[in-house]
Amino acid sequence: MAKLLSTLTDVTVLDSRIPDPTGAPSRRRRLAILAICCLSLLLVALDTSIVNVALPAIHRDLKASLSELQWTLDAYTLVLASLLMLAGSTADRLGRKPVFLTGVVIFTTGSALCALAPSLGFLIAARVLQAVGGSMLNPVALSIIRDVFTDPRERAQAIGVWGAVVGIATALGPVLGGALVDGPGWRFVFLVNVPVGITALILTVLFVPNSRAQRARRPDPVGQGLILVGLGALVFGIIEGARDGWGSPTIVGAFLLALACFGALVPWELRRRDPLLEVRFFRSRPFTGATGTAVAAFAALGGFLFLNTLYLQDARGFSALHAGLYSLPTALMMLFFAPLSGRIVGSRGARVPLVGAGVLITVAPLLFLGLSTHTSTVTLFIAYLLIGVGFGIVNPPITNTAVSGMPPAQSGVAAAVASTGRQVGFALGVAVAGAVTGLGATGQIGRSFATATHPGWAVLSGMGLIVLALGLWSSTAAAQGSAERTAVALGNV
Repeated sequence: MAKLLSTLTDVTVLDSRIPDPTGAPSRRRRLAILAICCLSLLLVALDTSIVNVALPAIHRDLKASLSELQWTLDAYTLVLASLLMLAGSTADRLGRKPVFLTGVVIFTTGSALCALAPSLGFLIAARVLQAVGGSMLNPVALSIIRDVFTDPRERAQAIGVWGAVVGIATALGPVLGGALVDGPGWRFVFLVNVPVGITALILTVLFVPNSRAQRARRPDPVGQGLILVGLGALVFGIIEGARDGWGSPTIVGAFLLALACFGALVPWELRRRDPLLEVRFFRSRPFTGATGTAVAAFAALGGFLFLNTLYLQDARGFSALHAGLYSLPTALMMLFFAPLSGRIVGSRGARVPLVGAGVLITVAPLLFLGLSTHTSTVTLFIAYLLIGVGFGIVNPPITNTAVSGMPPAQSGVAAAVASTGRQVGFALGVAVAGAVTGLGATGQIGRSFATATHPGWAVLSGMGLIVLALGLWSSTAAAQGSAERTAVALGNV
């Protein structure tokens, strides 16, 4: 840690000796800022997947019921997805650095409280606090990257690194979680965030520049409320539907409430001079395709991690750490291919990575259609490798397309749309995967679980087909023309 601080201090000294006539940070300082933003992303993304393996230990230690354990996960995802849009627009208006710093403080505090939780109710409340802070990190950090990396090719490469962090954090969560639970205990799953958060806080204060929209935008409390309630109801329905039944009054009511909120949001935002969400963004086929791709791709990822973890631990009888180690091929492929995808996006555009990701995400789950407790490790690893490559190359074009070309005054909102799509997609994938296996109705997992997952893998393959279709639709010359017309309509000429 001391060496890292020393290196970054040297970068600052070097910048002061060689001033940039344009006022932009030097390349070394830009890379340092990228590393700091990725550090914050690591906190939020890791927490999405690492907690799953700690649930049995939490159950034993805190005498929690199954529903209380479920809310340990649900509370985080629900609040995080609901507040991303609000955090992005607030950062555009008030300044990205102060909102980012606030998010780091809140997330780190929430993590410490999780580690100290004396009861399940206290833990769930602390998870909500974590999510409030986490919502201020992802979209705001991405906006900072967009502002710092002004060259399109360099920005695409930086976003490729960002995508690698997302993939690695998601895939390595089970490995880290298993090692911590089997070692010092489940509380360290949360406690490990504290020193990382403190480091990110110090480095952000020292090295990250502030930025905001050129013109202060008026608050939109009605729009913020509609998005908050609508996304909250949608994610609640997705998560709880598998357990309560999709036709239950509570779930139907949640979806109707979400539909009503989103139905009211569009005309409300179109009438406003300073909308929270610029609905005209979606006239751009690349932007709309990126948002849809985020939902579909991360639904496939969420469903894969959910089904695969339960299969390895409950059907195959692996320990948490042993099961987590099986995720390493996926993680390594994400680590290698995400930066490569960023370079391809910068030099050749988004079409090749999007189409390639669609094909791989479609094919990989098909290898699991005959899954059993005797499926060979070779078959598993081939599928894990394909999945890792697919998810490694899909993130950079999603993020780059969602942010690039959008008005700088709303880059935070544009980034938040993509981040919200990921969170909603992840929750959707877990809920649907559980529903089609019958897990939500019976709650029983055992050796027969391998056979029960077969419909789930077919659904996840369908998510890959959606990614493929959206990639083809959103990367044509006509699609690029729609993006250019949207930019002109929005005054971004």
